[in-house]
Amino acid sequence: MPKLLLQLKRITMATITNKTKEVIQTSEVFTGAADAPVTLVCYVDYESVACANLNVVLNELLHKYDGKIRINIRHFPVASQHQKAMKAAEAAVAAAQENLFWPMHNILFENQKYLGTISLKQYAREIGSTNKRFLDQLINGLYAWQVREDLMEGVEKGIRSVPAVFINGEFMGEEISLQSLTKKIEEF
Repeated sequence: MPKLLLQLKRITMATITNKTKEVIQTSEVFTGAADAPVTLVCYVDYESVACANLNVVLNELLHKYDGKIRINIRHFPVASQHQKAMKAAEAAVAAAQENLFWPMHNILFENQKYLGTISLKQYAREIGSTNKRFLDQLINGLYAWQVREDLMEGVEKGIRSVPAVFINGEFMGEEISLQSLTKKIEEF
């Protein structure tokens, strides 16, 4: 990561830390068994139909491999194609601050055609968020750096499109399906 970007990130994190509390990063949010031998790291865009399809597959895998896998979601909004994906990702990070990342993640995919800021606030209420500043935080881009950090990390890993899945650090390539992910999980 370029030195200037790292410095900006530190300054932004310090500002956020001083005003509220330390931000929970998406890299720290998992679902599944904490001691699972298999970790899936998935880069997604909330407006992508392919990513929504992947989310269905991931939920199936969580049930099929209960105790064997854990999943981490990273954000890779493709702003040139999806204008609302960035704010949707920010909403997911905001929800993570209240330990509501996964309910928000799922509701975003269930309603991916309706990801305007007002809808995002409504979804936050539906999942149980008590953050009265949720809308202000979205409008002001409070969690934009966390989303950009995921995006930059994905670019550094060579990701050019989404969904992108890594299983125990190994990139799955273009073929992402229930069958291909199951086959790879079975190898571990």
